[in-house]
Amino acid sequence: MSAMRIGARAFTTHLLSKGQAGNSLLSQRNISTTNINNMKFVQFTYNNDPKQIRAGYLDGDRVVDINKIDSNAPQTLLGLLNSEHIGKIFGYPSSKPQSVPLSDVTLKAPIHGMDKILCVALNYADHCKEQNLQEPKIPIIFSKFSSTIIGPNEAVKIRTHISKKVDWEVELAVVIGKTASSVKAADAYKYIFGYTVAQDISGRDWQKESNGGQFLLGKSQDTFCPIGPCIVSADEIGDPHTLDIKCSVNNEEKQNSNTCQLIHKIPDVIERISSIMTLLPGDIILTGTPGGVGMHRKPPQYLKPGDTVTSEIGKIGTLVVSVEEHN
Repeated sequence: MSAMRIGARAFTTHLLSKGQAGNSLLSQRNISTTNINNMKFVQFTYNNDPKQIRAGYLDGDRVVDINKIDSNAPQTLLGLLNSEHIGKIFGYPSSKPQSVPLSDVTLKAPIHGMDKILCVALNYADHCKEQNLQEPKIPIIFSKFSSTIIGPNEAVKIRTHISKKVDWEVELAVVIGKTASSVKAADAYKYIFGYTVAQDISGRDWQKESNGGQFLLGKSQDTFCPIGPCIVSADEIGDPHTLDIKCSVNNEEKQNSNTCQLIHKIPDVIERISSIMTLLPGDIILTGTPGGVGMHRKPPQYLKPGDTVTSEIGKIGTLVVSVEEHN
């Protein structure tokens, strides 16, 4: 297995040598990793029980409820990442467990409740070029609150009386699987659980004009981080720097690039972040957006209620969200 292929299989065998208090199970697993087969993890609600979020994985056009296989397993993906059950689930497809049609469930954000969302600014060569900016010599990191997460079948909600310049930014999101502190780039793939599609929705007026140039209030407005529809296990992605990435608004293509345009590669970003803070299971890193954002179009274009945003990344899937007025 090459370095780029260190993913679900390696993730379940390269276990923590040191963990947080109360999380020692992560360093004591004895895990079988046979028959891992294109694991695409989701969270969902049953149509007849819309308040209870469940974790599962896709089986074609059906979904397997992990808690139905093992009633002791946590019901959310974050709970699974923080328990000994996470290693077991990679062997579940070989047993062909019961599943239900996707029509019986509503897909939600594939993970929620994580400790932090970290983002890399100006990390695509074509995005820097459209702004006539030099490529940053080091990764520039900012954050979004985890409360901004929404998923498929939900809406970006804009306070149009407060923010009038709301922009799209399709991004590849990295989902951390194990506690990571002072990780070297050469070892970074061992700590990645998987990847998903994200939108770093941005209130440009608050990002650029209304908060002294500090990003937080432009990036962390309610619903400003759609993710999904699934998290694909890292080994199924292989090299994450070869993926087509696209965004359209109302079926009009706005962004079309490839993750080969990433300036600072994912292992280097993980090394930089983990050198100063501990990454926890479930933490998400948004790796940057390619060229084609609304702010730099001529004339500028921004999202408005009634729009539909479609985001697509190769090997992962397509995330569709609507845009509504915030009540």
